[in-house]
Amino acid sequence: MLESNISKVSRWDQHGREHVVRVRRAGIQRTISCDTCGWRQSAQFLPWLKAQEHLAQAHQATVDPAAT
Repeated sequence: MLESNISKVSRWDQHGREHVVRVRRAGIQRTISCDTCGWRQSAQFLPWLKAQEHLAQAHQATVDPAAT
């Protein structure tokens, strides 16, 4: 049976809205999905970096809530 883990990358846009991309891991496969727009992508390498890039490009969400 495959182990499944989910983590998330969240960023805020300039209007204070939170945008979340979830990274789901099942074995070696990783799938990225955006809660805001429904965008999905398979990513074997650096899924969290790709999640951050999507948030910045698609939603202009660049403020990291963990950094405050």
